[in-house]
Amino acid sequence: MNKVYLVGFMGCGKSAIGKRLSFFTKLPFYDMDHEIVQKTGMTIPQIFETFGEERFREMETEFLQTFRDEKCIIATGGGVAMRKENRKLMRATGLVFFLDAPFRDIWRRIATDKNRPIVQRSSRAEIEQLYHKRYDAYKQSAHFIVQTRQRSLSKVTEYIAFQMERLSSETDSIEIP
Repeated sequence: MNKVYLVGFMGCGKSAIGKRLSFFTKLPFYDMDHEIVQKTGMTIPQIFETFGEERFREMETEFLQTFRDEKCIIATGGGVAMRKENRKLMRATGLVFFLDAPFRDIWRRIATDKNRPIVQRSSRAEIEQLYHKRYDAYKQSAHFIVQTRQRSLSKVTEYIAFQMERLSSETDSIEIP
């Protein structure tokens, strides 16, 4: 196991859990969106406005293909699992945890976030429809589905760390289907 990927809809807690998991496991943490922003010198809204969403999705795929080969934790973008190629790349290079949060919790976290171009140009109903559209792709990408409803950040972090430790102690050569 090299990388640990956290996938799920925007606002499900990928970055918050990733940071805690990094502290807990002593592995480096990377936020895919932040890395893309650093590389391009543009904010996510600027990338969307200048190049469009499709180009941004290509940048996510390029990130997965070229990011350094090291043991680390990566919080992915909310749409990364929509591409079959991305799901295959993540599953082949690490463990994938789907942070499954109810839409009600997600909406409360993202409704006023100015850094989320899709949220800014869409209604709540449209965002909820997108959530349901992406849901199966998250499940398909995941080795583990982690229910976050009524669980603290600490409990979610401990569960993921436990699974990481359990699998790495069995053997590093396990092939995870």
